[in-house]
Amino acid sequence: MNQTNQTTSEFDQHTEFVGRHIGPTADEQQHMLQQLGLDSMDALVKQVVPATILSQEPLALDLSCTEQSALATLKAIAAGNQQYKSLIGQGYYNTHTPGVILRNLFENPAWYTAYTPYQPEISQGRLEAILNYQTMVADLTGMDLANASLLDEATAAAEAMTLCQRMSKVKSQVFFVSRECLPQTIDVIKTRAKPIGIDVIVGDHRTDLAEVTPFGVLLQYPGVDGAVCDYTQCIEQIHNTGGLVVMAADLLALTLLKSPGELGADVAIGSSQRFGVPLGFGGPHAAYMSIRESHKRALPGRIVGVSIDRHGNTAYRLALQTREQHIRREKATSNICTAQVLLAVMASMYAVYHGPQGLRNIALRVNQLTRLCAAGLHRLGYCGSTETFFDTLTLATGDNTAAIHAAARAHKVNLREVDATHIGLSLDETCGIADLELLWSIFAVNQSIDFTPKQLDATLAQSIPAEMLRCDTFLTHESFNRYHSETEMMRYLRRLADKDIALDRAMIPLGSCTMKLNATTEMLPVSWPEFTHMHPFAPIEQAQGYLQMISELEEMLAAATGYDAISLQPNAGSQGEYAGLLAIKAYHESRGDGQRNICLIPNSAHGTNPASAQMCGMKTVVVKCDDMGNVDIVDLQIKVDKYSNDLAAIMITYPSTHGVFEEQIREVCAMVHDHGGQVYIDGANLNAMVGLCYPGRFGGDVSHLNLHKTFCIPHGGGGPGVGPIGVGAHLQPFLPGHPSLHKAKRGGDQNAVAATAWGSAGILPISWMYIKMMGRDGLKQATECAILSANYIAERLRAHYPILYTGVNGRVAHECIIDLRPIKDTTGITVDDVAKRLIDFGFHAPTMSFPVAGTLMIEPTESESLAELDRFCEAMILIREEISAIESGTSDPADNPLKFAPHTAAALLAQDWSHSYSRETGAYPTAALRNNKYWPPIGRVDNVFGDRNLICACPSIADYEENV
Repeated sequence: MNQTNQTTSEFDQHTEFVGRHIGPTADEQQHMLQQLGLDSMDALVKQVVPATILSQEPLALDLSCTEQSALATLKAIAAGNQQYKSLIGQGYYNTHTPGVILRNLFENPAWYTAYTPYQPEISQGRLEAILNYQTMVADLTGMDLANASLLDEATAAAEAMTLCQRMSKVKSQVFFVSRECLPQTIDVIKTRAKPIGIDVIVGDHRTDLAEVTPFGVLLQYPGVDGAVCDYTQCIEQIHNTGGLVVMAADLLALTLLKSPGELGADVAIGSSQRFGVPLGFGGPHAAYMSIRESHKRALPGRIVGVSIDRHGNTAYRLALQTREQHIRREKATSNICTAQVLLAVMASMYAVYHGPQGLRNIALRVNQLTRLCAAGLHRLGYCGSTETFFDTLTLATGDNTAAIHAAARAHKVNLREVDATHIGLSLDETCGIADLELLWSIFAVNQSIDFTPKQLDATLAQSIPAEMLRCDTFLTHESFNRYHSETEMMRYLRRLADKDIALDRAMIPLGSCTMKLNATTEMLPVSWPEFTHMHPFAPIEQAQGYLQMISELEEMLAAATGYDAISLQPNAGSQGEYAGLLAIKAYHESRGDGQRNICLIPNSAHGTNPASAQMCGMKTVVVKCDDMGNVDIVDLQIKVDKYSNDLAAIMITYPSTHGVFEEQIREVCAMVHDHGGQVYIDGANLNAMVGLCYPGRFGGDVSHLNLHKTFCIPHGGGGPGVGPIGVGAHLQPFLPGHPSLHKAKRGGDQNAVAATAWGSAGILPISWMYIKMMGRDGLKQATECAILSANYIAERLRAHYPILYTGVNGRVAHECIIDLRPIKDTTGITVDDVAKRLIDFGFHAPTMSFPVAGTLMIEPTESESLAELDRFCEAMILIREEISAIESGTSDPADNPLKFAPHTAAALLAQDWSHSYSRETGAYPTAALRNNKYWPPIGRVDNVFGDRNLICACPSIADYEENV
């Protein structure tokens, strides 16, 4: 067609966002449909989605808009956020994100589109970065071992509480929390403790501990009032009774203070937010947990360890994976395996960039400014609650309190509201002398200031007792002492990113872990100062832009799910599951049905489901699945009859974990409702339903939604995520609460499940942008194309591999499972061999051995082009031909490209090549790879060696030298 003759509508079709997000063009979609023997998308949808739930109503959303229009609209909303200087502290601080980290990591798709590093051979870059994080945390806290991060400080504290309960010699149900702990941490601890019968006592650790015998104690270091306490005697007292001690510690302060490990603590937890991660109205931020060596098997979350590859080279991997809830289910110690990897990597690189002395210098400057500030305020007549402090002051302000707050707001400064006669403030690395002078003028009220910073500096007293100063070295590894110039740091980040396969390099066909396009336009607002600089506990009237955006997102998610209310507080899918089950539990209790504690879970369910249920004090009962992967209706009837009086809920993933729409979903929901139970629909696969059917309408009472799957928040190498819940009106009063929610006259009546009211609020603009730009029709098209792409792959691979589960019409939903078990029986080729061989083709493997061992679950998403879908199918077909060669005897069962995959450049260039197949076969299984080849940095990793020789911190330089 001549370009000048194009109509406006044709032009718009190629420029609007929907066409950018959906990979296959209209013509390519028609080709794919023809391969399925169909002539329309409607025909396919009717074969896949049961007629009993298929909706003909369009989504109650606006039509799509352009990228420019969405950005302009959100920019206008963001202007409603007033940018004050927040000195509130309470675990959240202003920080400088080094530009080299902001541009080359936080805003770089090579980092934010990566998946959880379960496949170590194509994840060495981010694994090294996480290992830096673990080393940083272990060094600063003085502990033996740290995990790869947790969701927030409050969650980490709650996890530490249950760790202490498991490992303590004291068998009481008492967990003691110092009143010096952060209030949001105390709130989450109470939430987690209640369902499992832990008695939380909040008191003065100096006096109240003598009256109880707790299994564990939580101490804050420094305290919420700023005090730097020597906890040595307190820790000895607890240890003498057999209890364990958790210390919540500030990482920047630990560059100057004795470490928790040196003081004798058993566990250290906290946040790494102030290491270069923006405030973001509360998240996402990487929390940390570190422990003694003796507790390593009980450590929740992921751990990066050091192993070797088949060539003997150092190789990083996720260690001790058998602890994860996907394997242990209801026996799991926690339902939290999610890390905040992207943010942990940012914090680690902040430490790498500044180095140990640079971090100390920042801490020394902050402390000196705080001492200067305290001295000036003392001259004005204000006394602090403690003579020891690092960066936080709590001041007795008496009758001047209201006037000081008013003056501060007039100068666009936020101070912490302690009570009617006390004010708190915390300084940070962004503060300077001008900020001190402003603070003095604010506190002066009607006084004149007759001193200068220089005069005060000459008489400053130390605020950290000499016996509490840190004397040992930390961060001695080369990583923290080499990359201090921007050139070196930029190249280091590039070198690490080049080792990995992320979505910016190739399709990641993971079933159940949808790897959708994270469009650049969606990501842009995340870096806007209107969103990044907002403190989570700033006065609510200053966050009107956030509240509007959040309210609109809640409405859009409610429209997409059919639920009446949404809570955005849960900051991971696991937290969403927990919050949803807590709502069900509270609902039953409100009706006098507190005995209802049985949670039915199909045996195909996600591992987080049974783990979440046990965390809520529920007992899990497994429901069988039939040969087609559906819930066994006969077995379900037996279970609901048997447990009718005690039935709390059923947790069911829909479409099923097996990748099909179960025809009897309405019947399943009705059976549970008839026996007084509630229906929890796991929203992990919601991306197959948006615009086609609504879980809130076909029987669901509550669902969690993975915004990092269906609504385009990036996976970030294993986090961040957001797992909000949608509920029916009857469950709305039981949504998570929070003091900030109450101030905004929103939320439910329950305790918080996360540290801040709206969880990882800083990344919610991504989903807002996605929904706005896709609009009513675009979201439905995305769902349809995701289903089409999965069925296209299933059709192309059907002749080569068995497709394990299909619906009644022989179709899959948004993912398909291919069965490799018969191949293993005939050739010895395993699912691992196929996964590693895919690396030679430049692909991340599909999901391995879930939900069925020995299978691959493939999910292409709607964003992959037909060319990329075909490239993946061709790789799988060629691998099947290599397997056939083994079956026919023309290829050696023990010496073939699959058994020795992946092939590194070093191995292929080695002088000695002893394999029966050619170097070319190993390197270039297809000719196209000659023009665009991903070279894995290591060979196949030895997992057994890594777990037997557990090292979870940066190896010494000598270890690297031995590999050369």
